Amino acid sequence: MEKREQQTGDFIVIKAIEDGVSVIGLTRGTDTRFHHSEKLDKGEVMIAQFTEHTSAMKIRGKATILTSVGEVESGPGK
Repeated sequence: MEKREQQTGDFIVIKAIEDGVSVIGLTRGTDTRFHHSEKLDKGEVMIAQFTEHTSAMKIRGKATILTSVGEVESGPGK
């Protein structure tokens, strides 16, 4: 049986307000690198978790992001 590592990082919820929202995961360590990306279309929701490999997420496009510390909207200002 394969031993699974316990993931205890915070979750965030990303809801795309427009088509083509990019969610990019960035690695931990001495060199920060892109390690995963997703494209969301309007109305799609992604639930993501910070892990031992993911230290940051970059979100491009208009989206609502829910975290344990509050809600923020990404995208161009008005």
